[in-house]
Order: sequence, then C-alpha cells, then structure tokens
Amino acid sequence: MSDDLVFADRCAAGRSLAATLRDKYRAAPDLLVLALPRGGVPVAFEVARELHAELDILIVRKLGAPMQPELAIGAIASGGATVLNHDLIAGLGLTSSDIAAITAAETEELQRRETAYRGNRPLPAIEGRTVIVVDDGLATGATMKAAIAALRQRGAARIVAAVPVAPRDTIARLALLADDIVCLSTPRYFQAVGQWYRDFRQTEDREVRELLAKARTPATSDE
Repeated sequence: MSDDLVFADRCAAGRSLAATLRDKYRAAPDLLVLALPRGGVPVAFEVARELHAELDILIVRKLGAPMQPELAIGAIASGGATVLNHDLIAGLGLTSSDIAAITAAETEELQRRETAYRGNRPLPAIEGRTVIVVDDGLATGATMKAAIAALRQRGAARIVAAVPVAPRDTIARLALLADDIVCLSTPRYFQAVGQWYRDFRQTEDREVRELLAKARTPATSDE
C-alpha cells in the first residue's frame, strides 16, 4: 500500500485496483463483484471486467448526522442490514426518534435507487460465493460495514473489501469484519476521498445504469 497515490479518475483507480486483485481472484469460481453506488460503480466495472466476473450493485445508504450529513452515524444496506456507531450517536446526543427519522429517509432513497438501477432484477445469488465489494474510497467505513453485514446475512463464503483509498484506522477496523482487504493507498493525512482524485465529479444515475447494462453484455467479458 502507498501513502500518497492520486488517481486520475474512478476508471483509472478501478484499473489499478483490478491489477492488484487479478492474481489472487481472477480464477476464483463463481466470483461476484458488487459495487457500492454511485461512485463505486465505475471502479467496480473495471475490476469485474479484468477478473471476468459478474458485476452488480449493493445499495448502501449512509446515515448522516443531523446538521452534519457528511458525518456518518451508521449505514443501511439492501436486505435490511443496519450498522450504527453507538459511541458517536451518544456523543451527539441523538435519540431513538432521531435515528428512526434518519433511517426512514434513507430507506426511501435506498428503495428509489434499487428501482432506478436494478428495476425488477433481484440481487444475484450470494450464498456460498466469493464477493468483492468495491467503492471509490472510504472515510469512516460505515457503508462498507453495512455491506459486509448484509452479505454475511446472505451467506457469502468469502467477503473481500476492495477500495483505492482509505484511512489506515478505517482499514484496520474493517480487517476485523471482512475476510480480505485490498486498499491501494492509506494516506497518513486523510480528509476526504475526493482529495485523492484529480477528477472526482459525481457519478450520475444514467452512468450507473449504462455501466451495469454494459457489464451484462457478452462483449464486455471478452475484452
């Protein structure tokens, strides 16, 4: 792992991540790559293409603190998994009613994205599979924790958390939850994921749908 990698964009980060994963996981049977939308999808697309793996998405929504929406007090994921940072919640003085209201709002958005990105397609089979969960980077790791919890509930045989960049303490905590962690860069001075990309423009819903559709075409796996 490097301390100071800066990626051109999410696609470039995905290619670098794929190169690191290739030797270990390209031959894995029944491999599944799951992206955390939206920013994780362009990264995961490159990983799935290089590993010749099925690509899909796992919807995870961060639970942001009131008045500080970027501060994650937890996360929810498809299938009903919920992860809460109880120490942070207590420190902020949040009540159970506060948490319920935040969760209800994010559940509504999670369901909207499920419909927008997947339509009527169910989440692919998880039980017994090796699953690589990909995002464009992590800060607190709350969304990845929720993703791992959801996959444990669905019986994944092996869960790999794979990201281009994250703080060292976040990676250390996730190492206790995932079966394997792949992170290309763990900067000593980490403020936000976007600072480690030259182009960090928002990934749009349209791009998510296009990449998922492209990944399902036979031509993509033959490239």
